[in-house]
Formats: sequence, structure tokens, C-alpha cells
Amino acid sequence: MLYALILAGGRGTRLYPLSRSENPKQFLKVIKNKSFLRMTIDRIKPLVNIENIYIVANSDYAPKIQEELPEINKDNIFIEPQNKDTATCIGLSAVKLLKKDKDATMIVLPSDHYIENEKVFIDTLKQSLKVAQRRRGLVTIGVQPTRPETGYGYIKMGRKINSQVSTYKIERFLEKPNAEVARDLLLKGNYLWNSGMFVWRADVFLREMEKYLPIMYKSMINIYEKVGTLEEEDIIREEYDIIEGISVDFGIMQKTRKGYVIKCDFKWDDIGSFTALSRFLKEYNTNNVVGNSYLKDSENCCVFGKEKLILGFGLKDLVVVDGGDVILIMDKNKDQDIKHLVSELKNKEDFRKYI
Repeated sequence: MLYALILAGGRGTRLYPLSRSENPKQFLKVIKNKSFLRMTIDRIKPLVNIENIYIVANSDYAPKIQEELPEINKDNIFIEPQNKDTATCIGLSAVKLLKKDKDATMIVLPSDHYIENEKVFIDTLKQSLKVAQRRRGLVTIGVQPTRPETGYGYIKMGRKINSQVSTYKIERFLEKPNAEVARDLLLKGNYLWNSGMFVWRADVFLREMEKYLPIMYKSMINIYEKVGTLEEEDIIREEYDIIEGISVDFGIMQKTRKGYVIKCDFKWDDIGSFTALSRFLKEYNTNNVVGNSYLKDSENCCVFGKEKLILGFGLKDLVVVDGGDVILIMDKNKDQDIKHLVSELKNKEDFRKYI
């Protein structure tokens, strides 16, 4: 049977101070007055029955998820005791689904993407499902680059396996490059952005985990044996204490020989930074603005205003964000690094309350 798994445990620190620990990015309503999580659920519902849509997150977010998505059964929220990156949360979800259904096929979706032309999105997933089933592959969705983006990972397309649909063996995964490498990849034309969306059978995914992450796999099997028993929560906590978290890209996708990528034709954006978010704001004399703001003799700035009037005079290449109790002023070229600043604030007792 087909299941959707929505990854909703992230902190969204690159959108701080709009994204906070109690209200992270996936719950923000900054586009179309809908949260990213709600848009993700609505987008997949034409393909996956609501009772087969699952969400994985930490316990802090469970009440907020239920409030935001009352149609999702409480039992369909998989709770992690700690954040241990994507290979771990997907592995936990895979063993839970496999215990329920030995033929479980998973569509794994981040909860913070923006996608247009949703019919093409669904058609692309249908093709991905065919590859996942017929070739027992680990399938990801790739996006044709339109700029030298340093905030995304890249996938090199290998041999084409379908002449009608753009489906390729994955030749190489490349993590976030610097600007010079990103420009070179754009010119090469055989690299796609890694969207972070995946399709695979749960059993195939776990077999690849056994090959490339054997210690994590052992923990997952220990959890699998206790799923549905009174000991389930205890064993998950115990195993999470010893698991060394790693992303699914680093841990499995960069190593597997079963990787496939389908080049999509729908418009996609990963709203992972203020630069990305600014693409959806009103343009004002080379600046992007929202809220109460006025800029003069300023260029290439992103301003996120609220109640206070933000006046900018003679500014260039800045991000300005009114987060209520926090005002952020940042070099636009630093928007991928703000998460390091947030980590520093967490370690300073006087500032921890602002996180």
C-alpha cells in the first residue's frame, strides 16, 4: 500500500527570527496565508488517502500538528524523542510502516517546500512509484537549476532509463557547493538540484540502511521488534540515545547503487532562507519587501516588516526582519549561515529566551 511521510521536525533556524523553537518554519503562514505543512498535506491528498498520510516530528510539535491538521489521526504522528537527522526519522517511520504493511511504499516529503502545477507534481510521483516498484530503486526528484544556488545539494544525472519520462540513474550526489562550483554545475547542464523528496519501498530502504548504516539499522530492528507493544516508547528512547544521527543523503543516497532521479517539470522552491522567501515578496526598486517598510536609495535588500515602520536609507545587500522581540539585520550573503548565530545564542543564557 502507498503511504506519505511528511518530515516536520525541523527547527527552520535559517528563517530566524520568523521561525522560532515554538513556531518553526513548517507552521509559518507567509505564502497564500497557509502554513507550509498545510500546503504539503493538501498537495499530496489527491494521490494518498488521508488515513495513509503520516507525519514524523518531535514531541514538542505534536499538539501544534494536531491543531493545524485536525483531519490527521493522532496515531499517524510518529514521535521522535530527539532530533537525529533525516536517515533516523525516515528509518523509524519505515519500520513502523513495515510492521503495519510488509509491502509499504513511502513517499517522503519535507514540510517546507513551495510547489506550483500540482497536477505535474502528482504525475511525477506516479512515475517515481513505478521505478520504486519495478526496479526496487531509491528514487528522488531532481529540479533543473535556474541559478548558481549554493543552498541546495546537487545530483549528477547518469544513464537515462526512460525515453519518455526524464528518469536517470544517479551518478553522483554533491553537497552544497560554493558559488564558483555552483556556476560550473549550472553550465555543465547535467546536474539537478536535490529536492529532498524521495519514493521507495520501506523494505528496500531498510536493506540499503543495513548495507551502509549497519549500526543504525540494528537500532531500527530493535525498535521494529517492539512496535505495537507496551515497550515501544521505551525502546525508541533507548535507541535514540545511542544513535548517531546522519542525513539520508550522506548516509545512504551518496552510497547506494539503487539510486534514481526523475527530473521534474513543476515549479519548486525550498523556502530554506530569507533569500528564497524574498522571491515571493513584492519587488520595489530592486528590493523585495513585505509589511510596513519604506526604502530610499537602497538596492538588493529584503525587508520583512510587521507593525513597526522600517525605514531604510542608503542600504545595499541587507536582510532586515522584524521578529517582534528580535530585529535581525544581516548581510544578504550570510543567509545560509544564520543557523550558526542561532546556535551561539542558545549557549548564552541571557539570549536563550529569544530562541
